[in-house]
Amino acid sequence: MCGIIGYIGDNGALDIGMKGLKRLEYRGYDSAGLAISNGKEVSCIKVVGKVEELEKIVGDKDLVGSSIILHSRWATHGGITESNAHPHADCKGNIFVVHNGIIENYKQIREKLKLMGHKFVSETDTEVLPHLIEHFYNGNLEEAVIKALKYIKGTYGLVVMAKHNSDRIVVARMFSPLVISVNEHGGFVASDPSAIISHSKRMIFLEDGEVAVIKKDDFIITDLERKVKDKKETELDWDIEEAQKSGYAHFMLKEIMEQSESVANSMRGRLIIEEGISKLGGIDSVKDKLKDIKKINILACGTSYYAGLIGEYLLEELAGIPTEVDFASEFRYRKFPTVENEAYLFISQSGETADSLAALKEVKKRKALSLGIVNVVGSSIARETDAGVYNHAGPEIGVASTKAFTSQVVVLALVALFLGRQRNLSLADGKTIAKEISKLPELINNTLKDISAIELLAKKYNSASNFLFIGRKYSYPVAMEGALKLKEISYIHSEGYSAGEMKHGPIALIEENFPTIAICPQDSVYEKTVSNIQEIKARNGKVIAITTQGNEEIKSLVDDIIYIPKVNEVLSPILSVIPVQIFAYYMAVSFGHNPDMPRNLAKSVTVE
Repeated sequence: MCGIIGYIGDNGALDIGMKGLKRLEYRGYDSAGLAISNGKEVSCIKVVGKVEELEKIVGDKDLVGSSIILHSRWATHGGITESNAHPHADCKGNIFVVHNGIIENYKQIREKLKLMGHKFVSETDTEVLPHLIEHFYNGNLEEAVIKALKYIKGTYGLVVMAKHNSDRIVVARMFSPLVISVNEHGGFVASDPSAIISHSKRMIFLEDGEVAVIKKDDFIITDLERKVKDKKETELDWDIEEAQKSGYAHFMLKEIMEQSESVANSMRGRLIIEEGISKLGGIDSVKDKLKDIKKINILACGTSYYAGLIGEYLLEELAGIPTEVDFASEFRYRKFPTVENEAYLFISQSGETADSLAALKEVKKRKALSLGIVNVVGSSIARETDAGVYNHAGPEIGVASTKAFTSQVVVLALVALFLGRQRNLSLADGKTIAKEISKLPELINNTLKDISAIELLAKKYNSASNFLFIGRKYSYPVAMEGALKLKEISYIHSEGYSAGEMKHGPIALIEENFPTIAICPQDSVYEKTVSNIQEIKARNGKVIAITTQGNEEIKSLVDDIIYIPKVNEVLSPILSVIPVQIFAYYMAVSFGHNPDMPRNLAKSVTVE
């Protein structure tokens, strides 16, 4: 969730830090703050509100410094106040801390520290950290941090500076992502590479239980026992220009319009059409194990979960492998029976989703094969799974996922093709699917040609307080994803349902002011979905149909139509989801909401 950036180098620390923090605004936050050191003194400034409010205050002060830590907070423990904002300091004004995560035993630590005379000024769990570090501090900052962390239960992405150790900043990770880089420009740390990628493309992703001491021209990484770790750098294949709006009003619209390119990148070099196969280097090391897999369990959260539901259909239809999809947040609390020769597939845009990481740890205890579909190179899930496939969709800044979703579905199709050709999928059928996948960028461009018509529909229906999304088979997860997008960014109540379940309850809600968006391409269940549309129309419900180009018969049944190009049924969600993304975007804009930063939401959910 929250954003962290730290820098140590020359006296341009304030400019570097503020620009980096602004690049993390998409993550969702409600307050912001910084601590900056000039080598002798540390100035700490915190505000409620946006980074621009922090900029205004900083602009009125003559702040020069060579090291800085900054944070954008999304309230968890304690309300939205300046005292609860980060950084937090110790009693002596020596130690300053910014923190992502949750300290589960903070109450016990806080009470013990109070008895020792420590004074607390916030309601947060984080504030125990600077006081606990102060308790152990004897002039060596990293030693004090490590001693303090041994008392901590919970999760943390932690950056610490001290007035009396001004030549370094100390960082530590446990379940909350941090990336570092040290080069000729200085030493950097951030919770997201986008904050510092304009200064370096070569980065080191910290693992759980690692501590780094960063100086302006050097660094060292150890574990909590002070054992030095030899870490390799990862070179990222995108730059800051890719994370800019490029003339679009919002990142979300830019990312919707990029889907032809992002899907092309996801399949680039991975299709061999004449052989009807997909070539996936990321799972090549486990291809022999995959031949014997009898069941696949897909674990994910949010939008990635809905991509997983489409993956379930794909894997069962193309590869003939029984597949089950579960919320990662529920998996670790279930008594989930182990099946011989099963694999677990984790889907996450960020690769840092806390619930998915916790589920992954459970899977590793079972010694089962773990696979990942992840967009962020070097992220935790990418590193900790046995094998996997990168999306290569490029940075996704909008909180509500769009291009990552279509990229995930394309990668799932490639995985299903790979596993299918290992089994009983014929050469002819493999070639057919491979050809259809190769056409997707062009078909997506076709789908995106006339978004203005969807904008007009959003204006037409923006007085509705509720929406229903329905679909069958491959279109059922699209219905749920469409409902999620609408509620995420427009704050309109919406539900996604299997069309066949309408008569089992939801149809009771239908009336003239409760519109339905029906995902109904001309596929194997089209006639069934049409029957459900007729049930809605018989009760005076308004229906917007998303259907295949050339479908004229449906015009007499529905109120409005959005057309998508004809495509093989198994790939239809990649096209049919785009209109619901656009519809949700324009609904949000019509209400004056910022779709990039929906209220109460964060891009990377790094706490349970």
